[in-house]
Amino acid sequence: MPAFMPVGTQGTVKGVDIGRLGETGAQMMLANTYHLALRPGEETVALLGGLRRFSGWPGPILTDSGGFQVFSLSQQAKVSEWGVEFRSHIDGSLIRLSPERAMEIQQRLGSDIAMVLDHVVGLPSKPKTIAEATWRSIRWAERCLKAANRSDQMVWAIIQGGLDGPLRRESAGASVALGFRGYAVGGLSVGEPPEQMYQTLDLTVPELPADCPRYLMGVGRPEDLLEAIARGIDLFDCVMPTRNGRNALAFTNSGPVRLRNTCHRQDSQPLEKQCFCPACRHSRGYLRHLFQAQEMLGPILLSIHNLTYYQRLLAEARVAIAADRFTQFHQAKRAGWGI
Repeated sequence: MPAFMPVGTQGTVKGVDIGRLGETGAQMMLANTYHLALRPGEETVALLGGLRRFSGWPGPILTDSGGFQVFSLSQQAKVSEWGVEFRSHIDGSLIRLSPERAMEIQQRLGSDIAMVLDHVVGLPSKPKTIAEATWRSIRWAERCLKAANRSDQMVWAIIQGGLDGPLRRESAGASVALGFRGYAVGGLSVGEPPEQMYQTLDLTVPELPADCPRYLMGVGRPEDLLEAIARGIDLFDCVMPTRNGRNALAFTNSGPVRLRNTCHRQDSQPLEKQCFCPACRHSRGYLRHLFQAQEMLGPILLSIHNLTYYQRLLAEARVAIAADRFTQFHQAKRAGWGI
């Protein structure tokens, strides 16, 4: 059954305390290996009882390996077969991250699920670049698996291959042969149109074991989630709910609401009448005022609303799947969004 993980990169979801995060319906959180290794350092997290006690989040935690930073911080990163060397975005110091080091950090953080270190490249890229990164990711995945030594921590693989269907299938086959307990589809939502992402999922997901979790990394818009669920994806994470919330955009069943628009200045309606989040106890006019006045409560309330919306959407999807009516549910949501 599908689920959405809020992104708590540094052990916290921006602007949302742990209590409110639980009230959104979230059951699992994502944190990031690279960022936590820089601040406060995995030693500090371990000394303070591990990531769950450190953050106060009581549920499962998945840690990304730092592979996405190979893409997002590419101007500060140097990739070799050994691993990646970064120049810290904080102070410029040298950070060396190999598959073994990525696993060591995640084991000390104490997450429930540790992702393998992978080589993420943007799209479009040259076929040779994508192929080299894909096969390097497979070799790194094998090294991660060998370095893992916590019996209470699962290790999941990441399938790469850009938009190349045969390469995606080869990556999936090689990863499945290594015997991981979960499989992620990575390297998407990095510049390609949504239709190409869906086509890639059509080719990739059938190659993954149906009895293991299938996770689409870093995606996405509400419509992307439903399209991916229709193709067999179980798990998602994305910064969109909170990033858009901080920028005055709210997700609703009628489509996005941009609260900075003048039309909401004297609007007495809540964002959604059927939503019981803290933001929807107020009028759109009040929420707009918070942003116009640069009050910090505005981004907080809209972040909570958007996270709640994503959790409601996935909960409704689970009910629809159980009732064998997901196709109708999907169509109705698209109609409501006007797409």
